[in-house]
Amino acid sequence: MDQKILSLAAEKTADRLQKFLQTLKEDDLANLLQNQAVKGKAAGALLRAIFKGFPCSEEAGALRRLKIYSCCVQLLESGDLQKEVASEIIGFLMLEVHSFPGALLVELANEFVDAIKEGNLMNGKSLELLPIIFTALATKTENLAYGKGELSGEECKKQLINTLCSGRWDHQYVIQLTSMFKDVPLTAEEVEIVVEKVLTMFSKLNLQEIPPLVCQLLVLSSKGSRKRVLEGIIAFFNKLDKQHSEEQSGDELLDFVTVPSGELRHVEGTIILHIVFAIKLDCELGRELLKLLKAGQQGDFSSNICPFSIALFLSVTRIQRFEEQVFDLLKSLVIKSFKDLQLLQGSKFLQNLVPHRCCVSTMILEVVKNSVHSWDHVTQGLVELGFILMDSYGPKKIPDGKTIEASSGLSRMPNQHACKLGANILLETFKIHEMIRQEILEQVLNRVVTRGSSPITHFIDLLSNIIMYSPLVLQSCSSKVTETFDYLSFLPLQTVQGLLKAVQPLLKVSLSVRDSLILVLRKAMFASQLDARKSAVAGFLLLLKNFKVLGSLSSSQCSQSIGISQVHVDVHSRYNSVANETFCLEIMDSLRRCLGQQADVRLMLYEGFYDVLRRNSQLANSIMQTLLSQLKQFYEPEPDVLPPLKLEACILTQGDQISLQEPLDCLLCCIQHCLAWYKSRVVPLQQKEEEEEEEGFYQDLDDMLESITSRMIKSELEDFELDKSADFSQNTGIGIKNNICAFLVMGVCEVLIEYNFSISNFSKNKFEEVLSLFMCYKELSDILNEKTGKGKTKMANKTNDSFLSMKFVSDLLTALFRDSTQSHEESLSVLRSSNDFMRYAVSVALQKVQQLKETGHVSGPDGQNPEKVFQNLCDITRVLLWRYTSIPTSVEESGKKEKGKSISLLCLEGLQKIFSAVQQFYQPKIHQFLRALGGLFSFDKLALYATDKEEEEVEVSVTQRAAFQIRQFQRSLLNILSSQEEDFNSKEALLLVTVLSNLSKLLEPSSTQFVQMLSWTTEICKENSWEDASFCKGLMNLLFSLHVLCKSPVTLLRDLSQDIHGHLGDIDQDVEVEKTNHFAMVNLRTAAPTVCLLLLSQAERVLEEVDWLITKLKGQVSQEIIPEASSQATLPNHPIEKAIIIQLGTLLTFFHELVQTALPSGSCVDTLLKDLCKMYTILTALVRYKGADNPRRMVDHLTPCIQTAVWPFLRRCSSGYKYLQVCQHSRGIPKNMEKLVKLSGSHLTPLCYSFISYIQNKKSKSPKHTGEKKKEKTAAGPTAMARALRETKPIPNLIFAIEQYEKFLIHLSKRSKVNLMQHIKLSTSRDFKIKGNVLDMVLQEDEDEDEEGTASELEGQNKEPAKKKRKK
Repeated sequence: MDQKILSLAAEKTADRLQKFLQTLKEDDLANLLQNQAVKGKAAGALLRAIFKGFPCSEEAGALRRLKIYSCCVQLLESGDLQKEVASEIIGFLMLEVHSFPGALLVELANEFVDAIKEGNLMNGKSLELLPIIFTALATKTENLAYGKGELSGEECKKQLINTLCSGRWDHQYVIQLTSMFKDVPLTAEEVEIVVEKVLTMFSKLNLQEIPPLVCQLLVLSSKGSRKRVLEGIIAFFNKLDKQHSEEQSGDELLDFVTVPSGELRHVEGTIILHIVFAIKLDCELGRELLKLLKAGQQGDFSSNICPFSIALFLSVTRIQRFEEQVFDLLKSLVIKSFKDLQLLQGSKFLQNLVPHRCCVSTMILEVVKNSVHSWDHVTQGLVELGFILMDSYGPKKIPDGKTIEASSGLSRMPNQHACKLGANILLETFKIHEMIRQEILEQVLNRVVTRGSSPITHFIDLLSNIIMYSPLVLQSCSSKVTETFDYLSFLPLQTVQGLLKAVQPLLKVSLSVRDSLILVLRKAMFASQLDARKSAVAGFLLLLKNFKVLGSLSSSQCSQSIGISQVHVDVHSRYNSVANETFCLEIMDSLRRCLGQQADVRLMLYEGFYDVLRRNSQLANSIMQTLLSQLKQFYEPEPDVLPPLKLEACILTQGDQISLQEPLDCLLCCIQHCLAWYKSRVVPLQQKEEEEEEEGFYQDLDDMLESITSRMIKSELEDFELDKSADFSQNTGIGIKNNICAFLVMGVCEVLIEYNFSISNFSKNKFEEVLSLFMCYKELSDILNEKTGKGKTKMANKTNDSFLSMKFVSDLLTALFRDSTQSHEESLSVLRSSNDFMRYAVSVALQKVQQLKETGHVSGPDGQNPEKVFQNLCDITRVLLWRYTSIPTSVEESGKKEKGKSISLLCLEGLQKIFSAVQQFYQPKIHQFLRALGGLFSFDKLALYATDKEEEEVEVSVTQRAAFQIRQFQRSLLNILSSQEEDFNSKEALLLVTVLSNLSKLLEPSSTQFVQMLSWTTEICKENSWEDASFCKGLMNLLFSLHVLCKSPVTLLRDLSQDIHGHLGDIDQDVEVEKTNHFAMVNLRTAAPTVCLLLLSQAERVLEEVDWLITKLKGQVSQEIIPEASSQATLPNHPIEKAIIIQLGTLLTFFHELVQTALPSGSCVDTLLKDLCKMYTILTALVRYKGADNPRRMVDHLTPCIQTAVWPFLRRCSSGYKYLQVCQHSRGIPKNMEKLVKLSGSHLTPLCYSFISYIQNKKSKSPKHTGEKKKEKTAAGPTAMARALRETKPIPNLIFAIEQYEKFLIHLSKRSKVNLMQHIKLSTSRDFKIKGNVLDMVLQEDEDEDEEGTASELEGQNKEPAKKKRKK
């Protein structure tokens, strides 16, 4: 039969073929076709013949052809056909589709759609035909029967696609169906429907099926809906990541993790590669991705910004077109995230409204962690981002040479955090990716070398962390480190010290690196540049510290640990320690040559010897002998010779230039500290082992120090030629020389004070010697202050640091103020009898703390050791606190009237500095610090009855300990405030307020102690009326800093503004203002400018918070919400909108009071005008937000079913414009918004214009005589111009802001059909008009003034011709 059909088909006419086929039943024909196709025997030719016999021109033929077509589709789905046969059949069926009439195409398409929805597909092979069917259907222009009506071919196609996407899809055919749609011509609406369907199928597929589906979806996105595709992919993996982390964090679920971590990361990596490849082919997709990143910056980034999307953005940086834009956006996103976090942390108002969200830094570090799973395409972007953050937000250098972390104020902390994030990214990437290590190290070292003039501490710290991670790993990169050493001579000393300290672990594992460094240092030792020689000394000292000689004390016996990785390397073998001895002795020989160089080089050597001795005790003999021989050059051996030191030899005279050659005081200081350490650590061990061979040098040094002490006491200032008659000016050689000698003598006295106190064992004689040395020091100090003026000489500033060590200062203060031992009483009375000495001891403590605040460390032994410094701080604080609370300033000052600050006031100043320094440098140790201060007796009693284990459990919180200390200072402040006005000590009161401010930062805002502190501060401000501006400012700052952590300060601002208005009066002199007196601290003296400026700064902060909230709301509106979010999408905004309106309403009443106040000209008026301008700008932003809204709000009141149906339509409608008017949805203008507008129109805008008139009248009434005018004209141009601009700019800005506000109010009124302008009266003061009569009057007055001025000049200068005078 098949042969007959084929033979008939070969004839020229199809008549016989048609007649024959009509005799066959449909089933017989179908069976024949099936048998031939399965056997693979000319199935294509048979099918072609059958179709030829059933032409579409006849209805019966078309129907028979449809049956055969359906049969072929079933045959293809059966899977019984060979691949070649199936391809041949599909190819033929594709060609025949277009010949079908439209009605049959609809029927055929329906069969496909039903098969897909009912899951009747077997292998999906027939789906290749569906795109051709849809395409053919779309070309039919006639109306076709569909359902109960008639539709065009295009509309039928649309309905079929809708039906297909609304039905169920078998998960195994999702990829094929998605791929099918890329060959179908789709409208934007149809693309969106298909995309939404595919995105909903993500969650129903296996993870491994997602990448090919995403690939097909990205191809489909070229037809439209690119943004939706990217949003859906990001949202899906964001959700998947969160589920995965939750599963891993729950211990009970560890055995039931649905997706292995490695598999998920590999899939995500593949998806990212697909998207990046798609962006390379379709730049528009890349632009949509950038828009998502921008939208994440502006609004709530929780939907668009996640670890997956950040990894995607970083991968896109490999495309050159988008690289710069993506990095700029990521950088902005990071800094904005930190700024938002800081804003939230500082405002309880914002914390209550905005939920805590994950920080971008956490997400980026999560990307670094995930990149271990073969995310090579992300790694390079991570490295670049890390360096961009460190370069952009690292510490900056200001013109005077100091380093600052950031510009100032609020931006300081976010910049620090951003820089730290960059360092963490690079460090973690270095740890994970071996291939990138060389590049990271090279870039870090390049920045260290090339940016020597800029602050690079952040890069030094990063380098140190990298090397500390694993010195052995860096041996492969050691060549780059040795290259860097070649530049040491040209780098600043601070950079060299940091660099060498960072690479020290590497020096222990790499002999080649160490040898290279030694060669460079030996060359630098003889370089012509002073900095190069100092760098050499710093390098050699570092080597001496870290290459220990056999027999040296272990690290545990030293006061500073070396570090885990260094200790590990240090104990590799015994040979290292033995070999190091020769190495170290060679370095000591090199360093001895430095003793003949400049004073700065010697000074570095003396400062470093103590640390070397402590870390490498076997070098003690060499070091001490070196110091002894150096001291002998300047020591008078004869016991009767006065003075005992050759000061002349310490000074170098070269022509007119006189300079210090030998820092003798530093030499003695080094000897004293080394000797004390040696006697306390080494000598006791030698005595146990009966080794006393080396005691000669330290006995000699002891004898020399004793001799110097006795002879210094006997010496008079005349012996040093430094009496009152000496010349100390900086203009003469003798004066400079005397200054140098004076500071040397003072330094020697300080060194000897510490030496004699340390060896005194509380001997009365020794303490008398200490006091005698101090009197010599004080006498010389008084002469210098009298002769040169305190702190005015360069040398005075240079050698201002005391030579007393911090440990000694701590011991001295403890002995002076806290030692109550009976046996020490008599000897200590010698020192206690001198108030000057006790004041000196406290002053040195202050100096040390100030040095710590400025540099992060202190001078002297252990000054670089944070642990030791912290311990000394605790001891000093305990003593100063006891002294201040035991002997108040009022008691001390009433008993003795002496020059300078009292000891109690100095103690308080020291406490203030210490509390500030501890919070700055020792934040993690706050609890330990407060516990060291003691004082909580009730808790101590609990500990008495507890065992050791229980004692650990009886823990007192930081808040409780801080509250105890706060109560002590509160009592002190109350005592001052209760004193008479003439006895009021404003300095002490201000210091107490500063201390209370520092301590209050340690209180938990939710604790009762914090609430008590706030209520106490409020009560103080309400009940006390001191006319001291600085004290008032400090107390008010404390009040606001506490208040903002509890609630918004707007009501406080309103009350205070009423007080200011009452005290300063009204701008209308005829109006009598009722005095409210909410806060007694506000009085005529403090109201302006002190309190007024403070209130305006707080108001500006509130306005910034409101502006931030409005921007956040706008960002949320601009991000279209997916249908699943449904009607709850906008509900979270309602409380935020309400809070914004309440804040602005209360602030409006605050400004209402101030614009009626007769403020003095100057800063108060200027700041008020700027804040008013900002107020109107934010009101305008709110009005614009209310006048433009999200399309989602249009369907909020509809049922979910209807919402889903109309949502695509609304999205299309909103493509031309982003927002729809608020009046089009059900909520309309809120009532509280109407009230706010009404309040602004009635209570603020008219008064603003009155205030402007008040300011202008005040300026016009100020006296301006002709002489003054002349003086103004000849005054300095730039200064006068700047002042004029400053005075005239705020008023036009304010008027413009008001006009803009009213303009958008008019627009909103029209759109919302609510008359918002009924309470706003347009002012006429903006309608500028030239009034002729007024102009003539002013011109006449000017002419009269000119004539008077000319007449006065003629009288004064009648010798000069009048014509010249007029020219002038």
